[in-house]
Amino acid sequence: MPSNANKRAELYRMVMPDHTCPYGLKALDLLKRKGYRVDDHHLTSRDETDAFKAQHGVKTTPQAFIEGRRIGGFDDLRVFFGVRVRDKDAVTYTPVIALFAMAAAMAIAGTWATTSQPLTVQTAEWFISIAMCLLALQKLKDVESFATMFLNYDLLAKKWVRYAYIYPFAEAIAGILMLAGALMWLSVPVALFIGTVGAVSVFKAVYIDKRKLKCACVGGDSNVPLGFISLTENLMMVAMAIWMLLKPMNLAFPH
Repeated sequence: MPSNANKRAELYRMVMPDHTCPYGLKALDLLKRKGYRVDDHHLTSRDETDAFKAQHGVKTTPQAFIEGRRIGGFDDLRVFFGVRVRDKDAVTYTPVIALFAMAAAMAIAGTWATTSQPLTVQTAEWFISIAMCLLALQKLKDVESFATMFLNYDLLAKKWVRYAYIYPFAEAIAGILMLAGALMWLSVPVALFIGTVGAVSVFKAVYIDKRKLKCACVGGDSNVPLGFISLTENLMMVAMAIWMLLKPMNLAFPH
């Protein structure tokens, strides 16, 4: 493949006093990373931008030109360079992978800071507790959207709609209390209940009814498919509750 070092590109992008187009900045960065010398033209007013669009018969900016040929906007540049363009509607596990990876990193960091050891039993406990908190946070960002998606498959929520609104708060409380090792008489039953109902609901929807649904586990705007990941989330809560229940002295009631 020939070098792009001596090739030039032209880029027209909005750079106004109150707005700099982020896609223009991305397009400029991509061209430079691909070795192009870029003539960076700023469209500094709405009139100037509208005139440019009319002149070239385009609806959006930025617009990139390479060797006199109009390539298009940022996504068009990515296609031109063979860079994968993310389909916003495509099914993805990325949010869940990122969340669990962060939970694991935080759990390891926490145990390392408190025990000078990266991996202990407490690491596993903290991992599940932190994951529960992070999952609850994703749901709490937009409870209404979560509830709408949750109602598609949760058996209890279908019978009692308010449960869909209670669930994120219950998961958050259980996760925080388990992380603190406090009030286990409250957190264990909550985690055991919502985890069991969730696991049964997911298993029925996916493995018995064979329904293809989106999972509400990371919020109502995700494209994570309902299935193994969703079942794992619920089984983790059940396992954590049982583990805490069996640990000596953990269920000591307050005096």
